[in-house]
Formats: sequence, structure tokens, C-alpha cells
Amino acid sequence: MTANVLAGITAIVTFIFVFSLLRRGALREKYAVLWLFFSGAALFFAVVPGALDWFANLVGVATPVNLLFFVTVVLLVLVSVQLSYELSRHEMRIRRLAEEIALLQEEIEQLREQRDN
Repeated sequence: MTANVLAGITAIVTFIFVFSLLRRGALREKYAVLWLFFSGAALFFAVVPGALDWFANLVGVATPVNLLFFVTVVLLVLVSVQLSYELSRHEMRIRRLAEEIALLQEEIEQLREQRDN
């Protein structure tokens, strides 16, 4: 099995997996688009292996595999940064909701005390 066939199969499996997660509602569209783009790009380079060589020559990288590893690492770092941003945002929202619930519970307790007295 050549590397191109393996890359193509991996890209297709990734595409099917992400699409099934999207259909079940386990993955939101904004994240699915990114992974579908990655799998599409991987499938393109697997089907057209000369494109990776051409692109490596264009940017001045001697070995196309090194370019592929570099781009993959950069993309994974960007995905990690995006997920960290989303996680921080959700953490702030959860903290604010917990504070609002605590304030509302305090108001309810005060109203119950006023009603009972």
C-alpha cells in the first residue's frame, strides 16, 4: 500500500467520522467545517501527489513531507489555540451564570423570609 493510498483512506475515514458526528449533533458546524477542510485537503494531496511537490518547490522546502509536517503542526497549534479560547469563554460564562443563580437564590430566600414573617 502506498503512502498516497493510505493518506486517501485516512482522509475519507476522517471525513465520514466528522460527518457522522455532525449528523448526530455531537459536533457543531463551526468545528466540523475546519475538520472537513483538513480531510478534503489531505484527500486532494493524496489524489494529486504532484501538487504537494509543486507547493513545496513554490515555498522553497526541499522535501514535501517536511512541508506537510510543518503545515500539520501549525494547523494543530491553531486548533489548540481556538479551543483554548472557546474553553476560556465558556468558563467565564459558566462562572457568571453560577453567580447569577446564587444571587437569585438569595433573593428567593429573602422573599420567603419576608412572606413567613
